[in-house]
Parts: sequence; structure tokens; C-alpha cells
Amino acid sequence: MAFATTAHLNFRGDAREALEFYRSVFGGRLTAVTYGDFGMPRELPDADKIVFGEVVADDGFRVMAYDIPSQAGAEAGPAGTTRREHGMTLTHEPFFLSVRGDSAEEVGELWKKLSEGATVVEEYGPAQWAPAFGMLTDRFGVTWVLDVAAEYSAG
Repeated sequence: MAFATTAHLNFRGDAREALEFYRSVFGGRLTAVTYGDFGMPRELPDADKIVFGEVVADDGFRVMAYDIPSQAGAEAGPAGTTRREHGMTLTHEPFFLSVRGDSAEEVGELWKKLSEGATVVEEYGPAQWAPAFGMLTDRFGVTWVLDVAAEYSAG
């Protein structure tokens, strides 16, 4: 059983620029997948924004990032809130903690434990980009993203 915990930074349109900067500082490989890569029509304003991004270096440095959908700015609510609406995660959170594991069963066990007393933002289950994914805010107010490792080819 192997798990990795990573800071997941949330940006408002400059995730790609931030990730490129972090790669220039720490080295490593950059993965940047856009909303358009996941099927959002290319003519929509957020299609070129990052829905999944990360920099991973051989020395162990890792950071993840995405661009909060543009409609989230007005609709997400006060700081410290995260919710799901119209198929998108809307948030004012500056970061999430991401836990990635090798199997849906292993990560699912962590999900069960973390979800006690939590507010579920996205139920744990199969996702377009991973064998399993879920998001919740635990009883202490920390937002967690749990998913199963998958290869990303866009970027």
C-alpha cells in the first residue's frame, strides 16, 4: 500500500503560469490538462484553463494545481466553503490536500474514515480522469481530494 499526500493549489486563471514557474524552480515534469481536454467546448471561456496540473520532480518535490472555474468567484460563497454545482467544484479555498493511492479499495478505506463527520463535496467513485475520486471537507474544515493514481497524457 502506497499513498502520497500533496498540496493542491487553487488558482483563478494562472495555474499554468504558476506550475511552469514551480517547474523552473524545482525541476521535474509538468502535467497540465485543460477543461477542454476533458470535453468542455473549446469556445467557452474556461476551456483553456487547467483542471488538473502537477509538477513532479525525481527528488520528491510534488505540487498540484488547478484553475477554479470562472463562475466560482461570484457563486462559491464565503471563504472556507467548497461546493459542487452544475458539474463543477466551486470554491474559495486557497488549497486542498490531495491523497493519491494505488487502488480504489485502499483509497476507499481512507475515504470511509475521513468522511466521518465530514461534508461530502463529491462522492467517492469512478471519474473521467481516475479509477476513483472524491472530495470532502472534514470535520475540522480541511478539504481533501482522494483519488487513485492514473497516467495523464495531455499537457
